[in-house]
Amino acid sequence: MARHTGSVLVDTNVIIECWRISGWKALTGGYTVETVAMCFIETQTGFQRRRPEEQIDSRMLTETIKTVHTVQDADFAEAMTKDPGIAFLDDGERALWAHAVSRKDAWVLCGPDKASLRVGIRLGLRDRLVSLERLLGDAGFKPKVNLKTAYTQKWLDQTLAELAQQERK
Repeated sequence: MARHTGSVLVDTNVIIECWRISGWKALTGGYTVETVAMCFIETQTGFQRRRPEEQIDSRMLTETIKTVHTVQDADFAEAMTKDPGIAFLDDGERALWAHAVSRKDAWVLCGPDKASLRVGIRLGLRDRLVSLERLLGDAGFKPKVNLKTAYTQKWLDQTLAELAQQERK
């Protein structure tokens, strides 16, 4: 598959994992990275439970993310008409999907949450779900630290196949 050239929408977990493996600059240097305000906020909470390498510098985050989108109630309502399951996602993923489904451009979404992946499958957007491993590899970045399993291409491929099968039942 060719390297993606449009916007890359990332959830909180992807931002934290990028920070952990020192891959944030590679991701934002190689792609137009966007997120939603709730995901940005989530990166700034929970510091007491994170190791130092997972603590996100809000100034650098602000400087390197192309756009942090604000999601309105009308966006949530419209998204839930497309898939009521969006209502049951965590706050960040719910806002990210509410924003994503309103877009008309060629975006991809990177986030390992299984409930979020199910939404993508049900909406017929499976081909827009990408792994962090693939994005970083396409950007020419090889982390010195292994990615956690849920951020690998193998995990994403297996999980999407399993979830798609479950959704057909």
